[in-house]
Formats: sequence, structure tokens, C-alpha cells
Amino acid sequence: MKKHLLLGAVIAMVWLANGAWADEKSVKSLFEQRFPGAKAESVTKESLSGLYEIFVGGQVLYADEGVNYVIQGSLVNAKTRQNLTAERLKKLTEMPFDKLPFDQAIKIVKGNGTRKLAIFEDPDCPFCKQLETELRKVDDVTLYVFLYPLEQLHPGSTAKSMKIWCAPDRAKAWQGAMQGGIVPEGKGECDNPVEKLAEFGRSRRINGTPTLIFENGTRIAGAVPAERIEQLLGENVAKQ
Repeated sequence: MKKHLLLGAVIAMVWLANGAWADEKSVKSLFEQRFPGAKAESVTKESLSGLYEIFVGGQVLYADEGVNYVIQGSLVNAKTRQNLTAERLKKLTEMPFDKLPFDQAIKIVKGNGTRKLAIFEDPDCPFCKQLETELRKVDDVTLYVFLYPLEQLHPGSTAKSMKIWCAPDRAKAWQGAMQGGIVPEGKGECDNPVEKLAEFGRSRRINGTPTLIFENGTRIAGAVPAERIEQLLGENVAKQ
């Protein structure tokens, strides 16, 4: 009996000792040591599981306090079927709508324009063109299009973005390029925000196009169907 009590005390002491040093800062340091080149943007202890949540490279990972094991995948509450990882990722990637550089956007008003949606797009991105087709089905919205060419994927898209921005009617030029493949004349040598937007996007982990940002901060990447866009615009109205 005494041996069992002694063993239990030793285990408890080891657990407490580990808990003493295993805080968010130390887990972050251990993770970056074990994965050279990876920079953990945030480390938080997950209250229900006791694991440490690590946000890195736009994804959520989980690790034990010694970072001996790393889990990649969704953490689900077995009782409620709640996807805790999806909820956290949504929160971690939110972008305050009012912090966007609207003076660097192409503004397109549809209908009464009461609802608002910001989109980072590349004029040569096929998924952006697919999204534009879906957006034609959405009315009563003000679109803020941020020119975000991914030159490595689409050579020449930077020059095309500059020509669109320098056109007399930017909204018309953008829609012409996306719907009919019509590139404005000229060299695109006016003062334009393409380089500034590239820096802004990189600093906020916008790695692909299209990337949509709703008024409530929700951020979604990809060619989202019109029905889903309407749903998200409605959710934003409900929260106001």
C-alpha cells in the first residue's frame, strides 16, 4: 500500500514539475526547435483536452507539453460533435473589415449596395473568374476588389493589374477583364497600389486568390458559390 502511495506521489511530482515549465512560451520555443524554420504565430493551451494549440503556417496543430508528439487534424468534442479546430481556425484568421485599405480597392456597387464584401483577386486566376460568375447572382452589395496578382502562378498578371487600375473606369475595366478577357490599353504606369497590396496581403497570410472578407471579419478562400455568399452576408447582418 505504501509503495503504491509513494509511486503515486512521485508521478504527481513529475506531472507538477512538467506543468511548471510547460507554458505557452516554452511550448512555442520547443516547437520551433523541433521544426527549424517554422514560426509559431500563437500557442494556447486548449482547455478541454489539455493539449497545446499551435497556430503555424495558417493551420492549427496540437502538441503535448513537451512537444514530443504533434497532432495534425481536427479536434472534435465527442459529446457535442463540435469541431473545435474549425472554430478556432475561423477565429484566428479573422480580419477586421474596417482595417482594410479601401482607398486601394476598386469599388463596385450592385443594387442598393447596403451589404459589403472585400475580395483579393488576380485577373488571371481561373478561380477568381469562377467567383466573378457567382457574384453576378448576388445583388444589393458593395464589392471592394483588391488587385492581388500572383506573378509566380500567373506571369503577366501584375502588368495586367496595373493596366486595370490605371484605366479611366476601374470597375468597368475589371469587369471587362474578368468577363470578356479585355485588357485595357496603355502601359499601366500610373501611381498604383499593387505593390502595397502585395505587402499588406503577405503580412496577413493571404496566400491564394480569391480570398473573401466579410464585414464580420470572416475570411474564406476559394470560388465560393453564390448561395454561400448570400448566407454569409446574411449572417453578418444578423450580428449587427
